[in-house]
Amino acid sequence: MQNYSPLVLAYLGDGVYELLVREHLINMGIAKVNELQTKSLDYVSAKSQRRILEELENNNLLTAEELEIIKWGRNAKGRISKTTDIVTYRNSTGFECLIGYLYLNNKERLKEVIKEILK
Repeated sequence: MQNYSPLVLAYLGDGVYELLVREHLINMGIAKVNELQTKSLDYVSAKSQRRILEELENNNLLTAEELEIIKWGRNAKGRISKTTDIVTYRNSTGFECLIGYLYLNNKERLKEVIKEILK
């Protein structure tokens, strides 16, 4: 887990997650860019990521290791968001850190988590 900083993993996770969400929406048959952008915000905004993370946690869908990675990402010292409150921003960073970590270390588990989110 310590090979990369949590903020580097969150940076990677942000890109990976957005790509997977975009692919999912396109596969749903959405063909208008404005609609794709609007629908993607249901998944990729900080507020949406916080909600998704809370649902994953509340439904016990994450392992103890994954919860530690999220906590590590939440506690990372980074910039302060101008568009959302600090709790939402930190939760979103923890979520993105998990996605980045899973992308690098366990793509099968990443697929399982993404499938749960996008169902």
